[in-house]
Amino acid sequence: MRTDLEKNFGLQPIGKIMTEHHLKTHDLVAVSTTQLTHKQVAHALKGRRITPHMKAKILNALNAATTKTYTLADLFNYK
Repeated sequence: MRTDLEKNFGLQPIGKIMTEHHLKTHDLVAVSTTQLTHKQVAHALKGRRITPHMKAKILNALNAATTKTYTLADLFNYK
């Protein structure tokens, strides 16, 4: 098992995008068509490593909330 795997990446670009659109964590949870929790969105904003599946859920919710088309590269600065 790798112990050197980085888990925290600091604030992510999704935070700035949400601020520009005056969105809160609850806004993404409310608009999501999949199960998305406040805690999952908070982890993404803080830069906690999340799974690709979770990134996709957050991306879909943000695109629905903003009616824009963002990509994962726009939201997260890690892979």
